[in-house]
Amino acid sequence: MSALFSPVQLRDLALANRIMVAPMCQYSAVNGEANDWHFTHINTLALSGAAMFCIEATAVEAVGRITPGCLGLWNDATEAALKPIVASVRKHSHTAVIMQLAHAGRKASSHTPWDGGQLIPISQGGWQAEGPSAVPHKEGEAPPVAFDGAGLARVRDAFVATAKRAERLGLDGLELHCAHGYLLHQFLSPISNRRTDQYGGSLQNRMRYPLEVFDAIRAAFPKTKPVGIKVSATDWVDGGWDIAQTIEFAHELKKRGVDWIDTSSGGVSPLQKIPLGPGYQVPLAHAIKQATGVTTMAVGLITEAKQAEDIVASAKADMVALARGMLYDPRWGWHAAAALGGHVEAPPAYWRAPPHEQKDLFGTTTFGAR
Repeated sequence: MSALFSPVQLRDLALANRIMVAPMCQYSAVNGEANDWHFTHINTLALSGAAMFCIEATAVEAVGRITPGCLGLWNDATEAALKPIVASVRKHSHTAVIMQLAHAGRKASSHTPWDGGQLIPISQGGWQAEGPSAVPHKEGEAPPVAFDGAGLARVRDAFVATAKRAERLGLDGLELHCAHGYLLHQFLSPISNRRTDQYGGSLQNRMRYPLEVFDAIRAAFPKTKPVGIKVSATDWVDGGWDIAQTIEFAHELKKRGVDWIDTSSGGVSPLQKIPLGPGYQVPLAHAIKQATGVTTMAVGLITEAKQAEDIVASAKADMVALARGMLYDPRWGWHAAAALGGHVEAPPAYWRAPPHEQKDLFGTTTFGAR
């Protein structure tokens, strides 16, 4: 039996396989509101064969968007915009739907990647970014405003409010974004966190605010539903956040009942030197899993079915998450199941799709015609 297509349990959420569609920013929202692009994107990948789909990094407040086009869930309008999309997925797919909750911190007010991705000055329609310290992401940029106590409370409460909206939408779980140089990662990394209060300096202090946010979300979300976290396990910069600190963070998260750690890397500094290659972040997920026993997800240049199978079968990670590979092949889960002898679900209108030699891909289904 394929390890990749074996079931896994996350609290009360039973998944038929160990594939997740990773959260992928679409930069296509208007005022944080989802639209027809999100309807198409989400419904398409909900039929990929993956057992779980994660909605892209979703800002918990307007100033926490990376770009003006980032998705949000901070008011009634953004909640209403997502409601019909989730309803359509539920009608046609059994894929679990979760959401990544996010705040960009000092990387807010940026152009979309296809417009260069650089900071948008306030004079050109941008907004004032905030962060742990008044340290810009890139030399020469305007610095963010350092959070005071009231600002930290405001953002923590915004994460909680968004978690409650996600529950009203009927989502199956949450992933807290603590990676890629965004706000919570900024608190963890000594590169971006120069505070001298209880939220800066020592590892214990730098972990404090991300753990407070996690605790607040976990308390606000139903106990039967899972809450995971995405981390950058290393900054790939000397003197920055690294795997040893990540493992300490993972131990603290385990005490708090984290349901998975989605293991990525980088993003906090343009000085990073990332050794890109197939599965280059898998050893980071494996190190966390070995040290803590926490359920881990591997992500990053995982493109081939046998590659994903090996990751799970050899216990390097418990699950895999695919992003670009899913965009390139929106039926990646189908093709992986065909290659590995697994089964996936599909709506009846698609039951005629597999070639004859893969007629059992969807299990015991029949399709009559006259």
